[in-house]
Amino acid sequence: MNILVTGAKGMVGTALCNNLKNIRDEKNRTREGIKIEEIYEYDMDSTKEQLDEYCQKADFVFNFAGVNRPENPEDFMKGNFGFASDLLDGLKKYNNKATIMLSSSVQATLAGRFGNSEYGRSKKAGEELFFQYAEETGAKVAVYRFVNLMGHSRPNYNSAISTFCWAVANDEPFAVNDRSTELEVLYIDDLVEGMFDLLEGKELHCEFNGVETVLKEKGKYCCVPVVHKVTLGEIVDLLESFKAQPTTLKMPKMPNGSFAKKLYSLYLTYLPTEKFKYVMKMNVDDRGSFTELVHTEDCGQVSINISRPGITKGQHWHNSKWELFIVVAGHGLIQERNINTGEMVEFEVSGDKIEAILMIPGWTHNIINLSDTENLVTVMTCNEIFDPSHPDTFFEKV
Repeated sequence: MNILVTGAKGMVGTALCNNLKNIRDEKNRTREGIKIEEIYEYDMDSTKEQLDEYCQKADFVFNFAGVNRPENPEDFMKGNFGFASDLLDGLKKYNNKATIMLSSSVQATLAGRFGNSEYGRSKKAGEELFFQYAEETGAKVAVYRFVNLMGHSRPNYNSAISTFCWAVANDEPFAVNDRSTELEVLYIDDLVEGMFDLLEGKELHCEFNGVETVLKEKGKYCCVPVVHKVTLGEIVDLLESFKAQPTTLKMPKMPNGSFAKKLYSLYLTYLPTEKFKYVMKMNVDDRGSFTELVHTEDCGQVSINISRPGITKGQHWHNSKWELFIVVAGHGLIQERNINTGEMVEFEVSGDKIEAILMIPGWTHNIINLSDTENLVTVMTCNEIFDPSHPDTFFEKV
């Protein structure tokens, strides 16, 4: 299959082309139904001759070319409707009935609150052109009305989320006019997966009631259903917590598929390179060091413990707190004793064989570096963040 992507250097086009290449080059093998030979990338610096060639050879077309912030409002129609017309004329010239996808917008919904905008009218005109083309030629046309797209794009342009990410990551000022303003957001990775579904003929259909999307088995429009509703205030608060994380160590909740997880990934792409690295606070003494790495809201913390040769650490027990010790370098011994029954267990541990050892509530425990020359390095997880006002830690030798 030969695939043409227009607007190939835009936010969506770039992400889609990168991931199409992963499939073509068999780096991504999760879409066995998609076989790609050539990917034609068309953008503003491409020539008419290239477009003509691509229209002749393409088996599938993704049309993401368009204008969303021109200097003159009339350029909306020229950029969104005009290019779409040129593209379809090129396909007609070669009687190429390749499936073609159109990137439209919910602002094209005339009954909606955005219907009177020049942008919305240009998108609506493009839609009608594509539907007419489908009737004339019998080619399959898939029109998507996208909500606000979230991906790495130029700040201070057409995406408030990109602007906020850039500003927070780079310590730049920004303003939020109304924290309660709610956005419907589609993340770029979800959009790309939706395009893969379309390539496999598994696209979802929908209709629009005003600006509301109603999923249907069959419908005039196609949809990517993974949409997040979030307020500007929630977005900014999350970004500020991401920014503070290297200092607080606190990682906000980011469940799989959540908006927070996707926003954090996007935020990281705006970090200046000097912020790729940050210093951790090492608590150092003659025995070695202890460094807290990450705090979580509901799963405790992760730390790194380094014990010098011959050193014993621990010698304490907890009522409810539990820990997990994982030695990743060196050679050591972990001992645990039940403070009530006296039962005792020992585990010889080594970085040559990674094992996880639980420190059980009610069992006093230690960890001993058995080496005379090497440090013992242990990853330690705990089910709660240390609270000095309620340490739940009591000294007692094993």
